[in-house]
Amino acid sequence: MQRVPLSLNHLLERAGRLYAESEIVSRLPDKSLARHRFADFYRRARQLASALQAAGLRKGDRVATLCWNHHAHLECYFGIPAAGGVMHTLNLRLAAEEIAWIANHARDRFLVVDDILLPLYEQLRAQAPFERVIVFPFSRAAVAPGYTDYEAFLAAAPAQFEYAPHEEDDPVAMCYTSGTTGRPKGVVYSHRSTVLHTLMANQPDHWGLGAGDSVMPVTPMFHANSWGVPYGCVMIGARLVFPGPHLHPEDLLALMHAERPKFVLGVPTIWLTMLQLLESQPEKYRLPPGMRMLVGGAPVPEAMIRAYARHGAEIRHGWGMTEMSPVGTISYLKPELQDAGEDERFRRFAMAGVPVPLMDLRIVGEAGTELPWDGKQVGEVQVRGAFITGSYHEVPQDPDKFTADGWLRTGDVASLDAHGYLRITDRTKDLVKSGGEWISSVDMENLLMAHAAVLEAAVIAVPDAKWGERPLPCVVLKPGKNATAEDLCAHLAKGFAKWQLPERFEFIEAIPRTSTGKFWKVKLRERFSR
Repeated sequence: MQRVPLSLNHLLERAGRLYAESEIVSRLPDKSLARHRFADFYRRARQLASALQAAGLRKGDRVATLCWNHHAHLECYFGIPAAGGVMHTLNLRLAAEEIAWIANHARDRFLVVDDILLPLYEQLRAQAPFERVIVFPFSRAAVAPGYTDYEAFLAAAPAQFEYAPHEEDDPVAMCYTSGTTGRPKGVVYSHRSTVLHTLMANQPDHWGLGAGDSVMPVTPMFHANSWGVPYGCVMIGARLVFPGPHLHPEDLLALMHAERPKFVLGVPTIWLTMLQLLESQPEKYRLPPGMRMLVGGAPVPEAMIRAYARHGAEIRHGWGMTEMSPVGTISYLKPELQDAGEDERFRRFAMAGVPVPLMDLRIVGEAGTELPWDGKQVGEVQVRGAFITGSYHEVPQDPDKFTADGWLRTGDVASLDAHGYLRITDRTKDLVKSGGEWISSVDMENLLMAHAAVLEAAVIAVPDAKWGERPLPCVVLKPGKNATAEDLCAHLAKGFAKWQLPERFEFIEAIPRTSTGKFWKVKLRERFSR
């Protein structure tokens, strides 16, 4: 066989040649829409690469992005690696001090930033002195003096361009973990890992995208590369609909109505809020017929999957991590379960799913031994594979994150059943250990969110003098709905033993979120664990 390095450049060339007429739609800050063809994307990504090389970019240099989801950010996904650089997506939802720390730790040389995010950049400017700041005029306003205009930067690029020579193991992108238990850690992706992940994730039982699909990534492009989906769309020519900064449910539903996406992706908190609108105002809000949804980043309540099915949408639950590129499992029905009843089907859809190809997965108990796939015994999920990180950027090898035999310790606690379905029961840091026995916060949250009056629920462990820890549900009720602690306790009794039932509940207005939209249980523990 010919030895041809796997390369993102091949995906870019393929998009420009085969899918020149495919469309990229970007919602601008004023909510108008900008439309580009893949032919424009191909030309502009190469222009960006040429301009970066002319600006002195060296192989392996990091180019940071501080951007929303739009066509220019997609150009960075491919243009920066084409020049030999490494795209480093910065999380715009973090505090300025933390963004600066991450940029300095990564040693970013250049920054591409949306003009509407310049106020955020100004807060970290003194702490993270980028060599060059390139401003994308997202709002279509003139770029302020002292900055490089992205459009002018591309227009002045040398006409002749050659892809930077590379090996398939050379880096193309990096993302930092959310850092909820310490400083964020950098994960570096290569040409090889990214191409293999893209090929794997786009299998029919996973993303299953085709050239005729229209895809709306609500997952931010700074969050694990929007789960890798932009690479998949470019590879097969799928139409892209970028929502820009407008992520409120009303805005997303309006964009869905106008652009009719067939495939959308995002974290559960987005879709839980949208569900309120769909169910409270059905005469005003509707989903495109037959829409498919990839939902991940946190456990997906079965009640939510059932509710979206009533609205004609199919949810596929995925599990993974930044360290995994990030897809690790996808929920779908295996052949032997195709004739299962409705309850069993939805139960399967609510699981994390079946491990993907090119990745090994095991469950390891407290004694350090691998556990059987019996669906009962729970332990830590550990993974290894072609798109799983083997170390963090400039961080010494950590035995708390990697085993002696080279597996990544995910920190998730789960079981695997005989059919190969992964069922996440908790994060190791979120487990409730009461009287020496484990109580799953995920199971309790899912059952609570199946109650007709509950909008959201997060369960934390709180200290208890007698039992060590007890579960404390923090509950947000739906507008206009009422439920007492006694009501919810009786509801939980359908799925939990009497000793597992919480003694108290906290009814709150909103559950705090992390920068990636997940429930921020650290903040709840700080508030209620005293």
